[in-house]
Amino acid sequence: MNRTAMKSLPAALTLALLAIASGSAMADPMYPSDSEGFHGYLRAGAGSNTSSDGGSQGCFGLGGNTMKYRLGNECDAYTEFGYTKAIAKSGDVTYMATVWVNAYAPNSDFGDNKVGIVKAYVEAQGLDFLNGGTAWVGKRFYYRPDIHMLDLQYINMNGTGAGLDRIPVGPGKFSYAFFKDNDINARTVTGAIAGTRSAVRQNFIYGEIPVNTNGTLDIAATIITAEGKDTDIYGPKHNGWQLSAFHRQGKVFGGGNTFGVQYGTGPGIGGDGNGQFGASGNTGYGSDRKRTRVFNDMAIQPMENFGMELVALWQKDESNATGSSTWTSVGVRPVYAFTNNFKLIGELGTDRVTQSGGPAKRLTKLTIAPAISAGPGLWSRPELRAFVTYGKWNDAATASVNASNNGGPIYNNNNTSGTSYGFQVEAWF
Repeated sequence: MNRTAMKSLPAALTLALLAIASGSAMADPMYPSDSEGFHGYLRAGAGSNTSSDGGSQGCFGLGGNTMKYRLGNECDAYTEFGYTKAIAKSGDVTYMATVWVNAYAPNSDFGDNKVGIVKAYVEAQGLDFLNGGTAWVGKRFYYRPDIHMLDLQYINMNGTGAGLDRIPVGPGKFSYAFFKDNDINARTVTGAIAGTRSAVRQNFIYGEIPVNTNGTLDIAATIITAEGKDTDIYGPKHNGWQLSAFHRQGKVFGGGNTFGVQYGTGPGIGGDGNGQFGASGNTGYGSDRKRTRVFNDMAIQPMENFGMELVALWQKDESNATGSSTWTSVGVRPVYAFTNNFKLIGELGTDRVTQSGGPAKRLTKLTIAPAISAGPGLWSRPELRAFVTYGKWNDAATASVNASNNGGPIYNNNNTSGTSYGFQVEAWF
């Protein structure tokens, strides 16, 4: 079995990690915690397009290892919600139980789509022998900050396992989590095990390290150990790893900024199509499979009635089988509130993908969305939006735009632009 050992980081990445303290991070907490009560998230809507080739809403993205700018550009529906309850208390230690469900539809109608359990865990908070840290066991969301405009959780350690969280060590706090991923065996008609993609994943975080005024540094590592036999139906197995560093700068024009550098190899690159480091990718990926990402995400609120998110991202994927591809992306979302409950949102994003042996793919997307909102801020929710979205791409990107659209191909080979329109609600509570 080829179990690739962790190797030293490329020199360029090592230098970048050392330089991160001078970088900058966003207002979203890196350590979300489920507070007592009923909470959740919802996005849903309906739309159409102006093309004569199809009636479904057109959503504009390049697919593959990229993510699309989401305002007025989500052709699906998603919700997650649940309840957290303090179920016991022993001295200064509180035991919190959380159960959440979720549902997803690839189009505008939830219909009879499957409802799944996404959280079912118990925490013991405030343990004295952990110097006030937390222990937990179960299935949960874990260390999953995102670039909101792209709906990109650039690191996501969700899963089923156990962990010790935020134990004060030196200037920062240490967390360790153990997960079992893809814990399913393929079986023959006789019931014998034919193969498995399962893996043991260990996550290490040393974070909240003060490095400058209102600035902190997080370092997050993942080690993935493949399971199963090289001779099973899935073929040879490989270990993998990833290392990420994030500098978060608070109090930036009423908001914050996140600067991140990430590198992974083998199954350590995470999922193919969601860009999530920190989870177990395909254990069939060898050490030739690599992903490097550098990004900056700023969310500011310089005035009560004006806020803005800005993102810049560079990502390179490499493998012996497919060569290399590079995704670069720049986007901005300004939000101006005319009243406490009405605002105008704009979003402009441009993506470029270059691939070995092929022409560059380019896509630019613009959305205008008036919204009724529970407040004037950038993050004020719920928002009830109307939107018009325009996408423009080059010939080389047409097949990718069609393939990534939830409603299937709606643009023929002569089309290099499109317009969609509709309504959407987004809420977190």
